[in-house]
Amino acid sequence: MNIRKELADDIQNVWHLNVNAFETDAEANLVNVLRNSGIPYISLVAEENDEITGHILFTPVTFSGPPPKLRIMGLGPMAVLKNRQRNGVGSMLVKAGIKRCISENIDAIVVLGHPEFYPKFGFVPAVQYGITSEYDVPDDVFMVLELKTSVLQGKSGVIKYHKAFSSA
Repeated sequence: MNIRKELADDIQNVWHLNVNAFETDAEANLVNVLRNSGIPYISLVAEENDEITGHILFTPVTFSGPPPKLRIMGLGPMAVLKNRQRNGVGSMLVKAGIKRCISENIDAIVVLGHPEFYPKFGFVPAVQYGITSEYDVPDDVFMVLELKTSVLQGKSGVIKYHKAFSSA
């Protein structure tokens, strides 16, 4: 298994992967819109035997909290081919994505995701920091991971995603 940066030649395969993983084209289309929006992003793929088996995307989110301004990325969508799910592909993508965000000097990562999956990477409910999502979601599914020690200490505010998420 190789985790690497997404290449232009991967775009069509990543689209099909997202359709396979989510059963509709909503997430696949969202990835394309975000990729073409002009915002900086981190896009990684898992490749096995020349086949893309997984994909993860990180895009900037805005934080309405007090200064100083924080650099926070939103994790998602993440997709793994149905026949490769529950085999560690998603975990490898998350770990590689966290490392990449650290290397890009990102302060924290937020995710709307499964509360059974993301805590093993250090994600905790964002409400513990007084941070909420712009979306009305249960506290246990909106999580945050500090990439710099205590960077969220004393912060509170609302995370807003790129407008493309509202239309997905």
